[in-house]
Amino acid sequence: MPTITKLKYQTPWIEVASTAQDWDAVGQAALLRMQYHLHVIRAFEEAVLEMEKLGLVHGPLHSSIGQEGGAVGAISPLSSGDMITGSHRGHHGFLAKCLRHIDNAAYDPRTAPLPAEVCELLYRSMAEIMGLADGFCKGRGGSMHLRWVEAGAMGTNAIVGGGVPIANGLAWAKKRQGKGQVAYTFFGDGGAYIGSVPESMNLAALWNLPICFFIENNGYAVATKLTEQTKETRLSSRGGAFAIPAYRVDGMDPVAVRLASTMALEHMRSGGGPAVIEAMVYRYFHHGGSLLGSAFGYRDKDEEASWKARDPLLRMARELAQRKWLTPKGNDALRQHAVSAMADVVERLTEVAEGKRRIKPKLWPSVDFRDQGLRGDLSEFNGVRFEEQETATGPLGDMTFVDAVAQVMHRRMETDERIFCIGEDIHRLKGGTNGATSGLAQRFPDRIIPAPIEEQGFVGLAGGVAGEGSYRPVVEFMYADFVLVAADQVFNQIGKARHMFGGDSPMPLVLRTKCAMGTGYGSQHSMDPAGLYAMYPGWRIVAPSTPFDYVGLMNSALHCEDPVLVIEHTSLYNTKGQGPLKDLDYCIPLGKAKVVRTGSAFTVLTYLAMTPLAVQVADEMGLDVEVVDLRSLDRAGIDWDTIGESVRKTNSVVVLEQGPLTGSYGAMLTDEIQRRLFDYLDQPVQRIHGGEASPSVSKVLERSAFVGREEIRAGYEQMLRGLGQSL
Repeated sequence: MPTITKLKYQTPWIEVASTAQDWDAVGQAALLRMQYHLHVIRAFEEAVLEMEKLGLVHGPLHSSIGQEGGAVGAISPLSSGDMITGSHRGHHGFLAKCLRHIDNAAYDPRTAPLPAEVCELLYRSMAEIMGLADGFCKGRGGSMHLRWVEAGAMGTNAIVGGGVPIANGLAWAKKRQGKGQVAYTFFGDGGAYIGSVPESMNLAALWNLPICFFIENNGYAVATKLTEQTKETRLSSRGGAFAIPAYRVDGMDPVAVRLASTMALEHMRSGGGPAVIEAMVYRYFHHGGSLLGSAFGYRDKDEEASWKARDPLLRMARELAQRKWLTPKGNDALRQHAVSAMADVVERLTEVAEGKRRIKPKLWPSVDFRDQGLRGDLSEFNGVRFEEQETATGPLGDMTFVDAVAQVMHRRMETDERIFCIGEDIHRLKGGTNGATSGLAQRFPDRIIPAPIEEQGFVGLAGGVAGEGSYRPVVEFMYADFVLVAADQVFNQIGKARHMFGGDSPMPLVLRTKCAMGTGYGSQHSMDPAGLYAMYPGWRIVAPSTPFDYVGLMNSALHCEDPVLVIEHTSLYNTKGQGPLKDLDYCIPLGKAKVVRTGSAFTVLTYLAMTPLAVQVADEMGLDVEVVDLRSLDRAGIDWDTIGESVRKTNSVVVLEQGPLTGSYGAMLTDEIQRRLFDYLDQPVQRIHGGEASPSVSKVLERSAFVGREEIRAGYEQMLRGLGQSL
C-alpha cells in the first residue's frame, strides 16, 4: 500500500462574512458613503437601460444592476493612486472608482443634490455609452471601454479576461514605484478559465505583484450555468494553485466585501504579493439589455426573486436604519438625488423631436474623427537627430548585425532608466537564443525580466506597463509565430488601445521578434510577421536590413509613443556590415524608405533579409535594377514619396518578400501601388513570394517553400519578359 499524505495549499483560502460588530466598526460616515455610491450607480444603470429601451444605445449593453455591492465594497478602501481594470460588464466598477476619486467628504448626500463634478462624471459616462463626443473616450469606447486615467480607472474590456494581463502590468509599475499602491482587476466567472487569467496569476505570484484578482461570480456566462462551466464552482480555489491567498465572500453584502478587500490590501501593501477575491453576486437582467434572464428560459423567476430579496442597497439601508445612522426618509433622499441627476443627464443628451426622444445631433462625433489618434502624430520626434549611413557624422566600421542589436540596447538602457526588457531566456545563454541581449542581464539585472513560457501573459503585462506611462517595455518573442498565442493582447489590446480610448493614450512598447526561415524549425517557428501586423490597426513596423539601420530604427522605436514591431531575421544576425563604432544615439525616421541600388529597368520593393539578396542578384545578372529597402512597413510608414519617385522613373515594379503567399505583406502593398500609381505602370505590379504552405522541416521542402536567389532571378526574368525584353 502506498503512503498517502494529504496536501494543502501553501497560502490561506478562507471565506469572509460580516458581523454586526463589523458594520459598527466601519462606521456611519463610511457606510453612508457606500450607500450613496450604490444609489448613484443604480440610478445610472436604470437610466442606461431606459436609453436602451428607446433604441438610443448602439451595440451591446451589459447591466451591472445587482452586482454593485461587490464593486463598491471592494473599491471603498482604495485611493486615487490605486488602479483598476474591468470587464465588459464594468459600469459599476468604473463608476465606483471614479466616485472615490472625486468624492468630497464635506458633501452630505442626504441633504443636497449631487455635486457638479459627480453630475459631470455621470454625463460623460452616459455620453460614452451612447457613443457621443463628450464621452470619456470621445464615443469610441461605448459601454465596454470606459477609461478615466486620472481616477485610476484604466479601462473596461470587451474581451473576456482581456483586462487581466493589463492589470498585471499596472501592478508591476506600482511595485517598482514603491509607493504602496495596488491594482485590482475585475472579471467574471466566465473569465476565470480563459488562458490570460491563469497566466496572469502565475506571473503575479512569481513576481510578487500587488494585484487583486477580483472574480465577480454571478453564476452565468451569458446563459450557461456555472455548473456547466467547471467542476470546482468555488472559483477562489484558483488562488491556491498559484500560492495566492484567496477570499470567498457574499457579494450582496458590501461590508463583507469591504472586509475581504481590506485584508487583501493589507497583504498587498505590505509586500505580500497578489490576492484573489471571489464575490458571489447576481446580475438581475439577461447578459445584455433590459430583459430578465427568466425571459430566455435559462433561469426561473423564483431564483431571480430570491436574489433580489438580498439586494445590497436594501441590506445597506436596513443596517443603517437599525443603527439610526440613516432614516428611511434619508435613504429616499439619497435615491432621489441620484435619480434627479440622471434625469438631468438624459435631458442634456437627448431631445424630443416629432414625438420621439432622440440624441441631440450636435453631440455626435464628427466622421472626420474616424481615424484620428489611431497612431500618434510623431511630434515626439521634434528635434531628434536623424542620420543615414552615407552621411553619418560618426565613425563607421564592420560589425555583426546581432552585435548592433545588443549594443544599441545597452546604450538606450544606460541613458533611459524607464526601459526594461522582458521575454523568454533573455537573461541566459549569453544573451538569449541568438545573443541579442548579450551582457544586458549582468549590467541591468533588475531590468532584464526573464518570463516563463506564457506569451499572452507577459506581453499583456508589458502593455499594461506601457499604458500606465512610467516605463518603456521592450518585449521579445523568441519566434514571430508565437504572436498567435498572444494575439488578443497584441492586436485587440495593445494595437487598438490608443484609438479605442479616444486617441490620446500613448502606448510606448517595442516588440522584438525574429523571422527564422531557413533554420529548419518548420511551420510553427518560421513566419514573417509583417503581413499579419500590417492587417491590424495601431502597430508601427520596422524591418532593418543592416547594422547601421538597426541602430537608427531601434532608437526611433524606443522614442516612439506608439507600439512598434521590430522584425529581425536570423540569416542577418551573423552577417557583417557597416555600423556605428561610437555614435549609438542617432535615429532613422519612421516611414522613410531607402534606395539601396539605383537603376532604371524596374523597381524592386523589399525589406529585411531580401534587401541584400535583391541587390546581389541584380549585380550577378547585370541588370539596371533599382532596389528600394522599405524599412517601415505599417500603412502609415510606407514611404510613398520614395516609392512613387522610383516607379515614375522605371514604370515597372515588383514586390519581393521571402515568405509564403498566405499571410503575406506583399498582397496589401501590391494593391495599394496599383491604386496610387496605376497611370505610371507599363505592366501590372508583379510579386516574388514563396509557396502557399509554410516552411517544412525537411531541408528540401523548406527550401522550396521560401524565396531565395533562384526565385529572385526567375522573378527578375519575368519582369523583363513583361517589358518585352530578355537577358
